[in-house]
Amino acid sequence: MKPIVALVGRPNVGKSTLFNRLAGRRLAIVHDAPGVTRDRHYADADIHGREVLLLDTGGFDPQSEDPLGRGIARHVELAIEEADVVVCVLDAEQPPTPADQEAVGLLRRASKPVLWVANKADNPTRELEANELFALGIDGLCFVSAAHGRGVAELSDAIVRALPEPVEEPVAEGDEAPRVALIGRPNAGKSSLLNRLSGAERALVDARPGTTRDPLDVRVEFAGKSYVVVDTAGIRRRPRVEEGVEAASVLRSLRSLERAQIVVLLCDASEGVTDQDARLLGLCIERGRAVVVGLNKIDLMRGADRKRAIEQAEDALRFARWAPLVAVSAQQGSGLAELMRNVELAAAEFQKRVPTSALNRFFEDVLERRQPPTRGGRAPRIYYVTQAEVAPPLFVAMSNAPEAIAESYKRFLTNQIRQAFGFSAVPLNVVYRKRERRASG
Repeated sequence: MKPIVALVGRPNVGKSTLFNRLAGRRLAIVHDAPGVTRDRHYADADIHGREVLLLDTGGFDPQSEDPLGRGIARHVELAIEEADVVVCVLDAEQPPTPADQEAVGLLRRASKPVLWVANKADNPTRELEANELFALGIDGLCFVSAAHGRGVAELSDAIVRALPEPVEEPVAEGDEAPRVALIGRPNAGKSSLLNRLSGAERALVDARPGTTRDPLDVRVEFAGKSYVVVDTAGIRRRPRVEEGVEAASVLRSLRSLERAQIVVLLCDASEGVTDQDARLLGLCIERGRAVVVGLNKIDLMRGADRKRAIEQAEDALRFARWAPLVAVSAQQGSGLAELMRNVELAAAEFQKRVPTSALNRFFEDVLERRQPPTRGGRAPRIYYVTQAEVAPPLFVAMSNAPEAIAESYKRFLTNQIRQAFGFSAVPLNVVYRKRERRASG
């Protein structure tokens, strides 16, 4: 599990700028107006060799009477609760404020490792002026300028030192049951599916969305095979994640996704597959997880309506046609055998490795049929393709000019790998790298 590093502080102290700097890319919206960051923002980051989940938060203003401001305050409290390390960002240009004092008090009560950061310390004079922040009773300050990168390397060192030691999840000897996460929008039927698979009332089932708050791990046996199934809270579109408890549920669901090998994305056939369902599928692909899509509540439809629902789902998720789509009824149990056959197949495909000899034969045949097109006056060549990793599968294509290979040809090569070797239900990643020319003689 990646440790979580949360950035907190009052509005307009530069949290989002620091977030972008630590993430190494521009992710959060940065603007001089306070309150721009409302929802919590997540990003995977590598900080001096440690993989972490960075968590940006909205400006903390506990004295705000605005409902949105109160919601942000609750989000901040829950971010602190989930975090392994907290970075409290203060403004080096201003003296301590009541909101800063409230934040310091909140962090002391939380008993979490905290790094105190004086941002906007662009020069030694500004650092000297920022020393008045010690009036807050803090025991140290990291002086940084997120906008210019000053002091960020030292802060990164401090973050790594404060992180807990990496811990591998213990796995019992001989315990190789695939871990399957159930995700989807609220009320899609995830808990009903878990109960049907486990043959017991393991998860609370209620018609009201949002019943499930915490992920629930259950070992199930289906058709003689073992699985660890994780039920998760329903994930809404981010603008609707306003209540603090639901915001925390989203984070826990994302962490459950990280722990799984296979994801069953459950969609509600009666409502149709939505943009949010497509976003969740995109999140699974981004995280490199095998995916099986379950179109639930199909029992509520008959004939032409049922056919239209399946066609609409296939069209909405057409960007991942490789993900199997199975019509199911968690309530009645129909379609579950097919769903779990696809889960078992996904588990095997997730771990599949193609022998190098078979890849070489495949690639020779592909190049005979279609070479990469000339682009920008350059004629790119691909010398060979090799599989570098499994779980998820990663292929590396060596080329003289990887930057000149057209996206259409990249899609073509990925599709050819699928046609030749399968990889049903699994996202494929093919990276293109430059092969350096050997020095002569």
